[in-house]
Amino acid sequence: MSGADTNSIVALPSDYNGLVKLIVALLMLRMALPAQAPAPVHIEYSCPTEDVESFGLGCTPEDPCAVFLELAAVEAVGAKLFLAGNVHTETTTLYGIVLQSEDGGKSWTEPVKRLRSAAFDQIEFLDFSRGWISGAIIEPLPRDPFLLLTTDGGTSWKQQAIFEEPRFGSIAQLWFDSAEHGEMVIDSDGTPPRHERYESNTGGESWEMKESTANAIHLKTNKSAAWRVRADAASKTFHVERHGSSGWETVASFVIHVADCK
Repeated sequence: MSGADTNSIVALPSDYNGLVKLIVALLMLRMALPAQAPAPVHIEYSCPTEDVESFGLGCTPEDPCAVFLELAAVEAVGAKLFLAGNVHTETTTLYGIVLQSEDGGKSWTEPVKRLRSAAFDQIEFLDFSRGWISGAIIEPLPRDPFLLLTTDGGTSWKQQAIFEEPRFGSIAQLWFDSAEHGEMVIDSDGTPPRHERYESNTGGESWEMKESTANAIHLKTNKSAAWRVRADAASKTFHVERHGSSGWETVASFVIHVADCK
């Protein structure tokens, strides 16, 4: 390349320099603007006739039954996100629901079939493979607590009962510090209410009671507070939020009022 050619490239025209400055200014302005909140996700519920009848909802066009989503827990596993909760009316818990995102909250699927008359409320992942979700049947009081277990990062889940016989109670706390060892607190209704601590050395497949008391039990866990779910009254949505250097950032949101059964 000749010297004249080199000079012609270095000595850019003044209008080109102005265009570059404009592009830089626009990029800086875009970076300064707050990130746009993601559009709320609306889960599907079609009010099937068999549900209205079997749950005894008594819905009519004049007095429809509002159906709501409740999210109780969030857990991040790499780029995957898991949510646990339930779908309910004002008086009846309809289904436990688990939601999963593999793209950081942009899109969502349900890796587990919705469980009738159940509520999921805690998620615990030890690593990229092993995880647990706690739940109980709500009819209308919590009973027959159970776990969902996965060993393949949430691709498949197995339901595991805590007790062999039916009994009232729910899982108040859950924590695993290895693939095999974990602890759990069961709160059972009664007079007075009882709090029971259980231990597993089988990855949640079986449990042995270690303590029973009328006093509250608190497990010593090291669970991260980097994620949370929060009900936002103003927008009538649940926000899935991640804590960063500038505070809590909304990664996804879900519409609370999902349907009106008539």
